[in-house]
Amino acid sequence: MEESRDVTIYDIAQRMNLATSTISRALKDHPTISDKTIKKVKKVAEEMGFRPNILAAGLRGNSTKIIGVLVTRINRPFISSLISGIEEVAQKAGYSVMITQSHDSYEDEVNLSKALYDSRVCGIICSLAMATRDTGHFQKFIDKNIPLVFVDRVPKDFSTYRVMIDNYSAGYKATKHLIEQGCTRIAHITGSQYRNTYSERKRGYIDALLEANLIVDESLITETNLSFEEGEVVANALFDLPNPPDGIFASNDTAAVGAIQVAKRRGLKIPKDIAIIGFNDDPIASIIDPGLTTISHPAVKMGQTSAKKILNHLKSAKKNPATPKKDDITEVTFLNTEVLVRASSNRGK
Repeated sequence: MEESRDVTIYDIAQRMNLATSTISRALKDHPTISDKTIKKVKKVAEEMGFRPNILAAGLRGNSTKIIGVLVTRINRPFISSLISGIEEVAQKAGYSVMITQSHDSYEDEVNLSKALYDSRVCGIICSLAMATRDTGHFQKFIDKNIPLVFVDRVPKDFSTYRVMIDNYSAGYKATKHLIEQGCTRIAHITGSQYRNTYSERKRGYIDALLEANLIVDESLITETNLSFEEGEVVANALFDLPNPPDGIFASNDTAAVGAIQVAKRRGLKIPKDIAIIGFNDDPIASIIDPGLTTISHPAVKMGQTSAKKILNHLKSAKKNPATPKKDDITEVTFLNTEVLVRASSNRGK
């Protein structure tokens, strides 16, 4: 049986008795081709099952209309909402999105960044893996003037676009809310301190405690991978302390929900005995009983903003190839957050 092959522009040209250059330009809506011919060519192409080879076209032009996305775990609600925002903007502009996930592994992140680079993506949006310390593997994008946007988990020192929230302010607001509810011994479940996302939230937490003349007890601060399981482990350890906390600020909702489940199993009353606040406003925050107080994290808007940075850079570079200059981009975009009060912390004070 003869193996089927893809229909090419040569097949269309032969059927329509037109030059291949005419077919090629018609499929690209070139202004030198009449609307009538364009419609005829596209109709025949569709009938014959023609599929444009976008990758091959990208290789010829040294780039594609594909935006590479490198995130941690797509099964996290924040990440899936972030991707949704990216895709919404990209698709409206006629771009596709290639999604990869590092599973919070530095090695995977390095390999995937190379795969995206080799795929000739026209830009890349990345949220760093928890384990990443060195970001040198992204320098190749800067060297080739391929727009690079770090979003949410961003490096401390890297000259490129960054889209993030004010994590210090968010950490401060979360802790101050617990203080306002009467908490005096507040624990903090945080992520890797190599990620300024979490180090800044911790800094806000500490400053809120100091402002209220409360003790900063290092035994109440635990660095984790912020999984549900880690939230349970940390909560058990905290509740076993001789002087357990009366409040918990977790740097994501997943770990916070783990803490809620442990508190309930132990018969603790929430929020009377232990007030808990999370971060992100994932769907589970409003489903868990009691509802989880959390910090809003505008994931969709962060994705939309990141995609717009890529598209604006490409548009600017097309108009004037000399700008924006490599290693000259230090633009940081901050988006707002707020405390969303629910039953897990609301003591009515």
